[in-house]
Amino acid sequence: MEINFGNRTIDLNHPTYFIADIAANHDGDLERAKLLIKLAKEAGADAAKFQNFDAPKIVSDYGFSHMNAQVSHQAAWKKSVTEVYRAASIPFAWTMTLMEECQEVGIHYFSSPYDFAAIDFLDPYVPVYKAGSGEIDWIEALERMASKGKPFFIATGASTIGEVQKAVHAILKINKQLVLMQCNTNYTASPNNYDHLHINVLKTYATMFPDVILGLSDHTHAVAPVLGAVTLGARVIERHFTDSNDREGPDHKFAMDPAKWARMVEETRLLERSLGSADKFIAENEIDTAVVQRRCLRAARDIKAGEVFTREMIDVLRPATPGAIKPDQIQNVIGTKALHDFKYGQELRWTDLGV
Repeated sequence: MEINFGNRTIDLNHPTYFIADIAANHDGDLERAKLLIKLAKEAGADAAKFQNFDAPKIVSDYGFSHMNAQVSHQAAWKKSVTEVYRAASIPFAWTMTLMEECQEVGIHYFSSPYDFAAIDFLDPYVPVYKAGSGEIDWIEALERMASKGKPFFIATGASTIGEVQKAVHAILKINKQLVLMQCNTNYTASPNNYDHLHINVLKTYATMFPDVILGLSDHTHAVAPVLGAVTLGARVIERHFTDSNDREGPDHKFAMDPAKWARMVEETRLLERSLGSADKFIAENEIDTAVVQRRCLRAARDIKAGEVFTREMIDVLRPATPGAIKPDQIQNVIGTKALHDFKYGQELRWTDLGV
């Protein structure tokens, strides 16, 4: 299975694709959004992603205002949920500017839509659609995105395997270009969150959905989860991106700064090189050490022509001179006859032995 868009191919044989989710970290400033695009590119991201939502179409003011208290990461917000979403929204009018900025610096432009109007509006501007975890059971929205005929990425945080299965089947009926991303949707930046990432779910996804590309949408800071996910077959990684975790805003605390992002990409590229082939063979850079570290059969003393080899006449020593008899053949050498004299330590070759 492979997915192609723009100048990129995503599959197990190509480099991991990194999405920098700028999300609300633009802080309502278009110039700041453009700056983050440049920083993301410099840090090694392949795509800069935003989020298009209209507060009244994503959250119910009545619903949140009638909760006893704001919970999870929202508990730290100084404003109401509706106010935070309103401040974090991106005007449609920014879209062309953001897309052009991405094109100028050489990075793909994404944006996750959170209502039907945004889904339809973004179609001319994005090479792929990305659905956040919160949409996992809004099947009609998933179907609408899938129907656009573009690669479709979906995160699966805070969901059951049954919900994931239902969503995947609904999407695949319409669109086979699917990236399925394991995700944990705790945005508190707590160190305890590493205990809940469950990256091994990627093994389950690989078994249940063999025709999709795997990915990880993550909200922690360390490199280890990304390296683990890539080792398990993920080839799309999404993390939030900011220039400073000290800024005020809903997404800054759990985002990665440029230095951490660059290290993540660098370590992943080293991992990809290290994973290499599934075939076991003597690697090109081991050819010399296969001689100097391996052993071959050698004369344990001076030997005269015509002597019959016993075990005591044979040493197993380094180096494994090319063409010499290897140690696993020692029983086949015992009982053969030396066709000429051997010096102590000289390697044994089949052409030097007779019956």
